[in-house]
Amino acid sequence: MIFEIVKGIWAGSGFAALTWQNLLMILVSLVFLYLAIVKKFEPLLLVPIAFGILLANMPETGLMADPAGLMDSSQAVEGAHWYNDGVLRLIYAGVKSSIFPCLIFMGIGAMTDFGPLLANPISLILGAAAQLGIYVAFVIAILLGFTPAQAASIAIIGGADGPTAILVASKLASELLAPIALAAYSYMALIPLIQPPIMKLLTTEKERKVEMKQLRKVSKTEKIIFPISVFVVVSLLLPSAAPLIGFLMLGNLFKECGVTERLSDTSQNALINIVTIMLGVTVGATANGQDFIQWRTIKIVLLGLLAFAFSTVGGLLLGKLLYIITRGKINPLIGSAGVSAVPMAARVSQTVGRKYNPTNFLLMHAMGPNVAGVIGSAVAAGFLLLMFGR
Repeated sequence: MIFEIVKGIWAGSGFAALTWQNLLMILVSLVFLYLAIVKKFEPLLLVPIAFGILLANMPETGLMADPAGLMDSSQAVEGAHWYNDGVLRLIYAGVKSSIFPCLIFMGIGAMTDFGPLLANPISLILGAAAQLGIYVAFVIAILLGFTPAQAASIAIIGGADGPTAILVASKLASELLAPIALAAYSYMALIPLIQPPIMKLLTTEKERKVEMKQLRKVSKTEKIIFPISVFVVVSLLLPSAAPLIGFLMLGNLFKECGVTERLSDTSQNALINIVTIMLGVTVGATANGQDFIQWRTIKIVLLGLLAFAFSTVGGLLLGKLLYIITRGKINPLIGSAGVSAVPMAARVSQTVGRKYNPTNFLLMHAMGPNVAGVIGSAVAAGFLLLMFGR
């Protein structure tokens, strides 16, 4: 009798349903937690993602169950209602519907100072050059057999912008949303690990030591006009980019107009923190071992890394060209900040520059290409949606 009870408890436990795929993903989550907590690699992003992976790989919990078919109507169980879905699956609807990416962009806009970009407009082309990885990865993905829509969704990882990657993937290749979102956010968090070797490989010590002159002061009027004009121009040119650009510029207008301090404070603190928790945990929760570990996922992760690397290379190479054209007045390291991970990429440029010249202060100069990259990735996303949208 006791043996039967123990056997029944074991059969109903998660241990009995645990697979090697679950164990592998649990190990991945622990590595991410180590990098976030011990190495401090963007813990605000990596901790919720890592714990989401851990949650998703606990068997029989039903946290991502979808009996109501909210995400896939073909999987719906007769008589099931939306409230029968797992709690993480319900929250994940905010990712799938692009609500979370747009709200994240509004928070980013409220935290962004476009002053360095306005003070040094050449930063705009550095941000554009740092989108190189998107187009390189797109071509390679096509060669590997992905459809144009899938290739576009994978390639946008090169923009180093999680919300943009989620929006594009949800519109063009929803079946690939989980690995694309996880790859995009993971690489963003691992920027301090990925970028420095590329920066050192492509620049000389002399170039890394270059000090740049202080930027001019940008007027309040310029800062108010900029988000409005950028939104109007980009939205008229690429209507599909309007959701991201619109929320980005709305958040920035909250910050710069001077009459909406409470809205700005909420956007850049409480709101973005709440959405980051929900988005990070649910993005991580899509990495269920049984569905995630397959050859297609491995290809997406590798293509994402390739896209990210080439985006860094594109910004650095244009930075080197500007260094030559300006006769040593521009430090090429700021080009690597053209990937749109704000402000992580700019901080990496500052950190690497200070190692070779302790008196150097590149952060504000790097912020120009960095915020330009945010606009650049949103524009690239709008272009891809226009070309390959169904």
